[in-house]
Amino acid sequence: MLYALLYSFHEQAHVLNVFRYITFRTALSTLTALLISLALGSRLINRLREFQIGQQIRPEGPLSHQSKKGTPTMGGLLILIAVILPSLLWADPSNPFVWIALMSTLLFGVIGFADDYIKLTRKRSLGLTARQKFAAQWTVALAVALVFLWLAQDGRYSTILSVPFFKTWRPMLGVWFVPWAMLVIVGAANAVNLTDGLDGLAIGSSLIASGTYAILAYVAGHAKVAGYLDVPNVRGVGELAVICGALVGASLGFLWFNCNPAQVFMGDVGAMAIGGGLGTIAIAIKQEVLLVFVGGLFVVEAVSVILQVGSFKLRGKRIFRMAPIHHHFELGGWPEQKVVIRFWIVALIFALIGLSTLKLR
Repeated sequence: MLYALLYSFHEQAHVLNVFRYITFRTALSTLTALLISLALGSRLINRLREFQIGQQIRPEGPLSHQSKKGTPTMGGLLILIAVILPSLLWADPSNPFVWIALMSTLLFGVIGFADDYIKLTRKRSLGLTARQKFAAQWTVALAVALVFLWLAQDGRYSTILSVPFFKTWRPMLGVWFVPWAMLVIVGAANAVNLTDGLDGLAIGSSLIASGTYAILAYVAGHAKVAGYLDVPNVRGVGELAVICGALVGASLGFLWFNCNPAQVFMGDVGAMAIGGGLGTIAIAIKQEVLLVFVGGLFVVEAVSVILQVGSFKLRGKRIFRMAPIHHHFELGGWPEQKVVIRFWIVALIFALIGLSTLKLR
């Protein structure tokens, strides 16, 4: 909204014309989110300590994690504030895609908040039941998908599916877009949530994915660049780069407090908000399939859980020492910091692969 105010005077002060550039506002959004995170982080941590909002640790988890019991959690509230405020300041308030992404991020954050709150009040590592959690997630995802479908009927969006490595094959999903979009959004929210198990792991990986989607959002919203790379051009989605920039800044700021040894954990309120937001942005810019590459680490973490549970139910045997897979390496003798840094490297490799597919069509 500050963008709209400042740009309205660009004819009187030509220097304000710079605010029409998405790249400039993305940089401002990133910096604003970082400063908000650093300014409010310590205060929020102290307040969480005052309210005795401490992390509950799974008793079957690695023994090294038992010492983390009581560390302030629900730090994802800081991420939400640091994402939403800069986005409102620097993104175009008349753009519907901005509001869709922000509302999805906020609502998934609310679901995560409820999950965290139940864990804390009942003093256990489990919050909402799986049925309650999925019911809420699918409901929010359905609402988001229906809004996109409405925009498609209004001519401001398309339900065409963009598939990497295929230049001409772009199937029109039609009504199948709704379940597809729901699957992407819910899948992204839970994949990021499952990755949140080591100090700095989820937020560092989210930083990489958010930065990558900032580039992809700018490309999708720029007609000439999108035409050159032969990717779908969706008018207006370039503004989502501003939100992705806020995610990058918020991630950097939160990592300041979440690096090992963590002063605060993001909790489900942060992980679900980030995942839901990224999934929604991927849908908006027509690069939801690319999320499998860009968020490849999240996918690996989620698949490791699915395989572990499936194997145990079908064969009575486990594939990994413990799932998600980052715990497998921990129990194999890797120090926590080594697991985190190496997984960041893997996340960066996945992101680069995702970007490289823009020319492999």
